[in-house]
Amino acid sequence: MVLRRLPALSLIGLVACASPAPQGKPAGDDPWSKPARADDKPDDDEHYDLKSVLAKIADNLGKPGPYDPLDASPGYDETKPHWGVLAVRGPIVEREAFAWSGERGLELRALTDRLHALAGDGKLTGVVLRFDGLEVSQPDAIELRAALHDLRKAGKRLACHAENASNVAYLVLAACDHIGLAPLGDVVISGPAAMPVHVKPLLDKLGVQADFLHIGAYKGAAEPLTLDAPSKESGETLAAILDRRYQTMVDVIAADRKLAPAQVAPLIDTALFPAEAARAANLVDDVATFEVFRDAARGKEAWTKLALDPDQHDRLTTMLKLSRFFGVVPPDRPAGPHVAVVYALGNIVDGRGDGVLGARAQIAARTLVPALRAIAREPTIKAVVLRIDSGGGSAQASELIWRAVDELNQAKPVIVSMSDVAASGGYYIASGASKIFALDDTLTGSIGVVGGKLALAGALDKLGVHTFPIGRGKRATMNLGLGPWTDDERGAIRASMEGVYKVFVGRVAAGRHQPAEAIAKIAEGRVWTGARAKELGLVDAIGGLDAALAEARTRGKVDPATPLEIYPPAVNLRDVVASYGEVQAPLVGLGLDAAPALLAAVRAIDPRLAAASEHLIQRVLSFRSSAIQTLAILPELP
Repeated sequence: MVLRRLPALSLIGLVACASPAPQGKPAGDDPWSKPARADDKPDDDEHYDLKSVLAKIADNLGKPGPYDPLDASPGYDETKPHWGVLAVRGPIVEREAFAWSGERGLELRALTDRLHALAGDGKLTGVVLRFDGLEVSQPDAIELRAALHDLRKAGKRLACHAENASNVAYLVLAACDHIGLAPLGDVVISGPAAMPVHVKPLLDKLGVQADFLHIGAYKGAAEPLTLDAPSKESGETLAAILDRRYQTMVDVIAADRKLAPAQVAPLIDTALFPAEAARAANLVDDVATFEVFRDAARGKEAWTKLALDPDQHDRLTTMLKLSRFFGVVPPDRPAGPHVAVVYALGNIVDGRGDGVLGARAQIAARTLVPALRAIAREPTIKAVVLRIDSGGGSAQASELIWRAVDELNQAKPVIVSMSDVAASGGYYIASGASKIFALDDTLTGSIGVVGGKLALAGALDKLGVHTFPIGRGKRATMNLGLGPWTDDERGAIRASMEGVYKVFVGRVAAGRHQPAEAIAKIAEGRVWTGARAKELGLVDAIGGLDAALAEARTRGKVDPATPLEIYPPAVNLRDVVASYGEVQAPLVGLGLDAAPALLAAVRAIDPRLAAASEHLIQRVLSFRSSAIQTLAILPELP
């Protein structure tokens, strides 16, 4: 990628096209503000009103084209009672990813904040939500459902439409007053499922041996690499998780669709309901196209299209965003006493990772720790909510982050809000907080340690490469050799891992105010659901991000109406430049040159299976830099 300096005219055009012209504001001394000529046909550059032309373009960009759907019904008047139509598309994420292309996701907090704002709109009678390709984890679905119920409690009618709805997506739809399904659509409530993927046979084909140790009987993070099938302990853990999520599905459908729980189980066993069958089973209320459904829901009242960000076409807002991106003005931060929300998302890694830009998908010690210390020093931040969605990673990075959280907690209250997963290292960094919130279906715990390496000698032999490690000292070649560890080396690694495990258990015991012996009994790498973790004392309360924010505001004595400070902040040009050139470790050049070809064959059969397999291999490559990790590798739970 080459960054070139934009001509001034191009930058002016970018700003003008990104925002509509202001209405009813005095021109002042602005040399660009002269009105356009009456005939709109300038004779020369001197009289060419470029700003007016660009403003017209900006206005038209915000309007539908001649073949696009309408933005509002005829006769719509924002001062009169009306309905709003809001589209919810694609995956729901914690923080929008930064990418030059591809799906960035819709932020859960942005969506729930918008729903809360709509609840207070006095002219809004009801909302029609149009779901399209909704992808959301079950814990996040529960938080979204709470916002939908709050909208209904505020007196707004809520109608939801989808072309198809499957499992967790249907649980979101069930929170609505009225559910519509497109003709020939279907509802699938087959129940929660998991698919462990084991790549040991693939590594065998490559001539690669995964040499790993676990501390904790249930610490099965490396099982996909070392076993052909899940162990008895992994099967027991997965069974408990699926039981919890199945119960959530039964409870939600029974309550929202006014069915007895005994009626829901046969529906889940039936699984697939074409549109008319879904209506007959009381899973949906109408089978209709979206436009017909929308018009039936609103009755005689007008409707208007709603944006997730109501200020997205505001000229001043757009210019401020551009100015912050280019570093012309400082980042937006609340001026007075306020609460900060720190997102800790993805794998926990050593070093700085991909910096602030990468903080939306990874937790890098040298990026997050300075941010936490800066927040600890900021006097206007009165409390912090640490929002965690992570299966862990580097043990050392987890310890460094734990220390920073502990320092922060000594300066001001730190409230943890667990999202989908806060397990192993994800729980490690949470354990010292003032209070921990989780949802019933959150996956947490996994207090254990895994360590190991890839023994690549067999793969290199197939390529005709022979290695001869030579050293002085009993264990001089321990990290140099490409074969499995010797018994003596394995003993040394295990001793180091046991030391990490003891520290991990001690951190949890101190944070939870329990004896280490009590924590050891519920550790052993066991993954718990949020509901069970609450019973065991690993979390304090069942609740989502809103509950954690309320707690933080109470402890910090902050007005609930005060804006939040968010980390990682909005991306700016400095972040982009700083992260330029960062790359992930490839699957070649490490004795795994054949892996892409084999994975391509798997991808032709099942792309999701290939993605899961590649993810596992990438995760194990992280052990090259962090041999000992507090990591939980969990199967996908669709």
